[in-house]
Amino acid sequence: MIEIRNLHKSFGEKVVINDVSAVMEAGKANLIIGSSGSGKTVFIKCLVGLFEPDRGEVLYNGVSFTTMEDEQRKELRQKIGMLFQGSALFDSLTVQQNVMFPLNMFTSLSYSEKLKKVNEVLERVNLKDANKKFPAEISGGMKKRVGIARAIVLNPKYLFCDEPNSGLDPQTSLVIDKLIYEITKEFNITTIINTHDMNSVMEIGDHIIYMYQGDKEWEGSNKEIIYSRNEKLNDFIFASEFLKDVKEMRTREAEGK
Repeated sequence: MIEIRNLHKSFGEKVVINDVSAVMEAGKANLIIGSSGSGKTVFIKCLVGLFEPDRGEVLYNGVSFTTMEDEQRKELRQKIGMLFQGSALFDSLTVQQNVMFPLNMFTSLSYSEKLKKVNEVLERVNLKDANKKFPAEISGGMKKRVGIARAIVLNPKYLFCDEPNSGLDPQTSLVIDKLIYEITKEFNITTIINTHDMNSVMEIGDHIIYMYQGDKEWEGSNKEIIYSRNEKLNDFIFASEFLKDVKEMRTREAEGK
């Protein structure tokens, strides 16, 4: 679990995060949504320590990340997996070498032990025979799955995903969503996803926070979001073609037709 208490972050006179509090629960897909400039990226960077908040506190399982010493933060970061927007694979390394990279950095396991872990996670993301391939030889969806494998190879308690469906076609996006969701449930991970993909929101949004100009404007689940009466949220979600028919259905229901 990650608890955020009264988080503030400004750059000069511009307030980017304004007194945001929330709880991200383990075993759930916690989605941060909002338009460009809403503060969601800065918010996530504050959670992982890439930005220091001006005020407020971030707690990992009750322990304050905000006040941790550098050595404690280093230990905690070994429990955090990151899936980057562009997958961020090393082009000169094979799939196997990319996934093994965190094990080389943070463990003293033997090569055979590391290879066993690599093969386990590659099989989990349905890339059993891709070890020797290079990133240039695989599709965008496969690159995302390699990124997921690398993110979970250290058995993280926390998984941060930055626009995991960016650049993918709708069918592949559904595959990636399902995979992230299954891994979240299977390993009881606290997963935080920064996204603007409304398909992802509706498919896997256990817990959703909508950011608007630095404020937490709305909070709820994917079962609640369609029935929200928050005008700013509605303007955001119903901009999606995918949900226009849902909006019309909701309007008819409200009118009793």
